[in-house]
Amino acid sequence: MKHRRRPATPDAPRPQGRRHGRRPRRRVLRRLALCVCVLLLCTAGAGWYFYRDLAGQIGSSRALGDGAPKSSGGATNILLMGLDSRKDRNGDALPKDVLAKLHAGASSEIGGYNTNTLILLHVPADGGRATAFSIPRDDLVDIPGHGKDKIKKAYGLAKAAAEDRLARQGVTDHDRLEHEGREAGRRAEIETVRTFLGVPVDHFAEVNLVGFLHIADALDGVPVCLKHPVKDRYSGADFPAGRQTLDGPQSLAFVRQRHGLPAGDLDRTRRQQAFLASATHKLNSAGTFTDPLRLLKLMDVAKQDLVIDDGWDLLSFVEQAKNLSGGNVRFSTLPVEGFAKHRGEDVNLVDPEKIRRLVARETGAANGGSAAPGASAGSGDTSGTSSAAPRSPAGTLQPSPSSSPSAVESGSGAGGSGQTAPMIDGGGIPCVD
Repeated sequence: MKHRRRPATPDAPRPQGRRHGRRPRRRVLRRLALCVCVLLLCTAGAGWYFYRDLAGQIGSSRALGDGAPKSSGGATNILLMGLDSRKDRNGDALPKDVLAKLHAGASSEIGGYNTNTLILLHVPADGGRATAFSIPRDDLVDIPGHGKDKIKKAYGLAKAAAEDRLARQGVTDHDRLEHEGREAGRRAEIETVRTFLGVPVDHFAEVNLVGFLHIADALDGVPVCLKHPVKDRYSGADFPAGRQTLDGPQSLAFVRQRHGLPAGDLDRTRRQQAFLASATHKLNSAGTFTDPLRLLKLMDVAKQDLVIDDGWDLLSFVEQAKNLSGGNVRFSTLPVEGFAKHRGEDVNLVDPEKIRRLVARETGAANGGSAAPGASAGSGDTSGTSSAAPRSPAGTLQPSPSSSPSAVESGSGAGGSGQTAPMIDGGGIPCVD
C-alpha cells in the first residue's frame, strides 16, 4: 500500500539541505565584508583627519599671488627655501637648548633671514624623474627693487624694507610686523628666482635652520658618506670618512660646514644635495609612508618648521612624494663662471642667459630659455668671467684676486664650459667631501 506524502504545514520544520547550510556562511561573509568596510572607512577617516589636522596647523603664505605665472602641461616647479635664521616661523627666538644643539651661535640674531638653501624642484607631468637645481647662495643677480646682490639676500632685504615702512606708519605690533615682513621677503625671493631662472614657480616650501635637525631626528637619523674625515669648529662637524648615520645635530653640522672644504660654499651645496638625496632614500627604504609613528613625527616637523603656499594640495603631493622618495630625483648645481668682490663681499659670477637656457632644456620649458615675465634679455648679466666685470667706485663689482674660475668644480661652468655639475643620484647614498 502506497503512502502519500503529507503536505508540509506552515508550522512544519524546513527540510535540511544545501540551501540551509549556505546561510550561516553567507552571514559570516556579510559580517566580514561589513567589518572590512568599516575598517577602510575608519582608515580613510583617520587619514582625512590627519590631513585636516596638518593642513590646519602648518604655516601658509599668500606670497605666490593669484596672478603668478604657472607651468604648463601639468609639470610642477617647487621652490625649496632654507632660512639661515635662529628664529622659529613666527619670528620668536629658539629656546637656548635648541640653539645649543644647532651649534650655530648663541644669539638669535645671527644668520638673519638669508635663504642659504635654494633648490628648484621640477616634477614632470608624466611622473618621470624629477630634477632638483641647487642655486648657490652667493650668486650675484638682480634683486627686484634693490639692484645687484647675492641671491640669498632677497628675502632679508625685502623683509627689512617692509618692516621699516610699517614702522614709519606707526605699526608696533610684533606679529603684524613679522608676518607682513616675511610675506614681503617670500615674494621678493620667489620673484628673484623666477626671473633668474626664467621659469614659473608653482609652489614653494620654506623651512628654518632647525628644520634639518628635526627632519633627521624624525627619520631616526640620516645616512651620509664622506670621502675624507672632517673636523670644523665653526659648524661642529667632526666625522670620520666613510658611511655613517647622523642624528639631528650632526646632520645640521653636516649641511652647514663650508670651512675646510675644497670648494667652500659650493661643497656645502653638495652636502645639502647629499643630505636630501639620503633623506628621500630613507623615506622609501624605511617604509615611512606605512609607519604611522614615523609619519606622525614628520607631521610634527611640518607643523613646527614648515611654511607653504596656501594653494598647495598637500594630500596630492604626499602621493607624488612616494614616487620621489624612491630615488627618482637627480640633483645638480647651477653653473658658476667665476668669483669676484661686490660691496666688499665674495660673490659668484654667473651668466643668467646660459642658466635660463640650461634650465629650459632640462625642464623642457616651452620658452626655450627666454626670461620669465618681467625679466629682460640681459637682466643680471655680469658676463661670464671676472675680467669683464665692471670696476671702480666702491660698492660695485670688482674681480677678486684671491679667487679664480678654476676653483669651481670641474664641469660646473667655470671657464665658460656651460656644463652642469656632476649629478648626484638620489637613489643611493652619495659620497661627498
